[in-house]
Amino acid sequence: MNKLLVSALEPSANLHLKEILNECKVKGEKCEITGVFDKSLGNPIIDGNEFNVMGFLDVIPKIRLAKKAIEKLSDMAGEADKVLLIDAPSFNLRLAKKIKQKHPDKEIIYYILPKVWAWKKGRIKDVNRYVDVKAYIFPFEREIWKDGVYVGNPLLDEIKFYRDSEKYGNIAFLPGSRKSEIKSLMPVFRELIKHLPGGKLLAVPEIYKNNINEIYGDVSGFEIVYDAHKALLKSDFAYICSGTATLEAAIIGTPFVLMYKAREIEYIIAKTFVKLNYVGLANIIFECEGLGEFHSEYLQDFDIEDLINDFQNSDFAEFQRKSKKLREILKYGSAENMVKLLIK
Repeated sequence: MNKLLVSALEPSANLHLKEILNECKVKGEKCEITGVFDKSLGNPIIDGNEFNVMGFLDVIPKIRLAKKAIEKLSDMAGEADKVLLIDAPSFNLRLAKKIKQKHPDKEIIYYILPKVWAWKKGRIKDVNRYVDVKAYIFPFEREIWKDGVYVGNPLLDEIKFYRDSEKYGNIAFLPGSRKSEIKSLMPVFRELIKHLPGGKLLAVPEIYKNNINEIYGDVSGFEIVYDAHKALLKSDFAYICSGTATLEAAIIGTPFVLMYKAREIEYIIAKTFVKLNYVGLANIIFECEGLGEFHSEYLQDFDIEDLINDFQNSDFAEFQRKSKKLREILKYGSAENMVKLLIK
């Protein structure tokens, strides 16, 4: 039995963890996990959803909870064979430091490393000091984590099907998974559907199934879909909140535009510190490969006419070509390689 201490705070981190656990079963490896993760995956000491926040101001109420969790987890690390940290650098780097203070020889594997290529380059020093195995998921990160290992990209495990050439007559709307993201974009989506043809599929996470009206407001113009991948596969175009979902759509092959709106003060802070030409991961990957822009991006301010024009002028065949190229760049999924790192 392999005992793993896991820290997976974000919904996306838990999806990636689920794939790793499934791969363990396929390989016949028995893994016992404890720590912070979604309760659907086992018995965490804290449900990862309690940390589900967005933005600088949302984090403040969670600081006390985080401090208690770090103390508890660092004590528990002594009983684990290895430690697996997934994303969430604000929390996980502090946890890694505390574990190394208490258990200097405990192996720490960091999967989905801090996005130091976007901001907070100072975290490179902390990762190198406290992390034993650096498992990165974007090929361009090799320039930063020279002694790390490219394990592949988890989305190539999680996405089982790609968009075919059929026209379905639907448009998908993905306003994000965090409540603040949803509340920012839903008014724009409600205005958009007044001017667009066909079916309008609104992707809603299962966790919000019982309080849709409270979180999303009026959804009378949408068809609710609880599987974002299915919504993308059955749509000819999509409007998507910035985040992992944009890379999912790029891999699936459904044309889309990226949209992002934050509190004004948070946007100003981010713009000050983030020195990138693009926000979308597919755009960042393509730029690093010298391939130009993958998709359009709209940040903070939305012109309805521009958003409509993107839909009307989308080139499905060209987008499919870019999607295939993106999958070639990413190469393969990461679950199998992660199991090798965790079990060896």
